[in-house]
Amino acid sequence: MQIRDFQQLIERIYYRKDSSRGLAATHMWFTEEVGELTRALRRGQDRANLEEEFADVLAWLSTLASIAGVDLEEAAAKKYAQGCPYCRSTPCSCGSG
Repeated sequence: MQIRDFQQLIERIYYRKDSSRGLAATHMWFTEEVGELTRALRRGQDRANLEEEFADVLAWLSTLASIAGVDLEEAAAKKYAQGCPYCRSTPCSCGSG
């Protein structure tokens, strides 16, 4: 699945509810999910739990981008397609990334 496809899937599932909640409140849900991922990583959770937490963070990031009118795939390609956005190397050789 491409990033754009995933973002559109999340829009179909949650956009109405998330956009009516607004960007600020949706961002609070996103940060809660990041916290859950952080706890799972710190506790050395099993792979299935980590996959679930990473997927949740990606879904909430996608819905935030949709509410803000940002195409994640386009934004990521624009910034990282040429490698490090500072030195343009892959892997980064400037120490900024």
